[in-house]
This record gives sequence, C-alpha cells and structure tokens, in this order.
Amino acid sequence: MDDQGARAEQAPAGIDTSTAHIARIYDYWLGGKDNFAADRLAAEQVMKATPTVRPGVTSNRAFLGRAVRHMVGQGVTQFVDIGTGIPTAGNTHLVAQALDPASRVVYVDNDPIVLAHARALLTGVSAPTSFVDADVRDTGAILAEAGLLLDLTRPVGLLMIALLHCVPDADDPAGLVTTLMDALPAGSHLAITQPAIDQLPGSMAEAEETLTRTMGYKVTFRTREGVARFFDGYELLDPGVVPIQDWRPDTPPDPSVITGMWGGVARKG
Repeated sequence: MDDQGARAEQAPAGIDTSTAHIARIYDYWLGGKDNFAADRLAAEQVMKATPTVRPGVTSNRAFLGRAVRHMVGQGVTQFVDIGTGIPTAGNTHLVAQALDPASRVVYVDNDPIVLAHARALLTGVSAPTSFVDADVRDTGAILAEAGLLLDLTRPVGLLMIALLHCVPDADDPAGLVTTLMDALPAGSHLAITQPAIDQLPGSMAEAEETLTRTMGYKVTFRTREGVARFFDGYELLDPGVVPIQDWRPDTPPDPSVITGMWGGVARKG
C-alpha cells in the first residue's frame, strides 16, 4: 500500500483526506505528522510559489507566544483562540499556564481532525481548557460556548492568528472582529496575524492564488493598511502592525528573513 493509502486508513471516520485543509497544511509546514498527501501537495505548491511560507509559520508561532506572554503580564488570564489549528508545541494554554497556572483557554476551530486532536491534547491539562467546534463566522456560538468556561465580565485575550485570510471581504472579517470584541470588557486584548499581499508582492500574489486553488475557496492576503483596519477603535500597542518577526522580538530578528505576515496586538480601553 502506498503512503497516501496507508495514511487514509489512519484518518478518523468521515474525514476527507483527498482535499487539502489549511490546518493540516499548516501542520505540515510546522513539521507535524497530522497531514495527508493532498495537504502535503498543496503545502509544497505554496512553498514553491513563495519561500517565505515556512519562516512565516515558524515566526507566527513565536509571535503567538510573545503576544500571550504580554497579555498575561497585563493581568489577562482568559483566552479565546480562534482557528487554533492542529495542536503543536507552544499552544496558547501552555504559554499562558507557564506564567499563571490558573489561566483558562477556549480553543475554536471547525475542522474535525483538529477537534479529534484537541480532545487528546486537553486530557490532563491542569487548568480549565475547552474546545468549541465552530466557524469564526458563528460569533454567537463562539461567545455562548466561551461563556461557559470564561468570565466574560473580566478581560479576555482574543487571538486570531493566521485566520482572517480564510474569511473573504464579502463576509466582513472586520465586522466579525468588532462583534467579538464588543462582547468583551475593557482591558481585553486582540492579537491578529495575516498573510501580507504587499510583502514581496509578486510572490505573495502567486501564493494567494495557489492556496485559493488548492483549498477550493477564496483565500485573501491583505495589505498592512487592510490589517490595521481590524484594530480600528482599539489602542494599537507599539510597534503597531509590523512584520510578525518585528513585534517585540525576544532577540534581534534576522533582517534576511521575510515572513510575508503582518501582525499586531491591541487593547480595548
């Protein structure tokens, strides 16, 4: 039996392994094992279109860690992580609970494979952590389910890491951000990363087209200004919307590394 057939046999019942999925593509880029032939093919096609993708996803994970550590440092110990993807090293609850073991995290995703792995991940977690099976567009369900674990009268860290490129402009991603943040109190924080159409424009446009074609739905890379609009109405923290490797790095970033990702963090006043 070939590799594709062997891995298909290992897939949970009802999972279509013949169509690439962004969470499993991301898992492949991070060096994970929870991906299939279609995912690897799509991932390699995007990597061929732009060499920034693998440094981008690695830097994206590092950005998540820095953003969460900043939020915990500001007294935020509750998090909603939407579009969490396949569980990998450096997940939100691991970062937050390393600083405050009482931190609570609600993960949100709409992929059955992510759900299956999340259930295994959450076994034995020391502090309350849960998983919501929902699409980012279903803001009502996300807030209702999050409210079962979190106290939404206290500050929450809303994480939308490498997510909003999966939401086309026609679905009003800025409106989704606003709806979610409107339900959270002052002192809450918002972290967003987003593939950039205006970093290496030719390569990123090709990567956008390749990912859209292989995923079977519209993927939207955005300009810095487009990403900055997601933070309208909130206090955008220094250094603003920047390449993700430049957001409060732990060590000086390598200037030769281009991630093709914008990122920023804001506070609700």
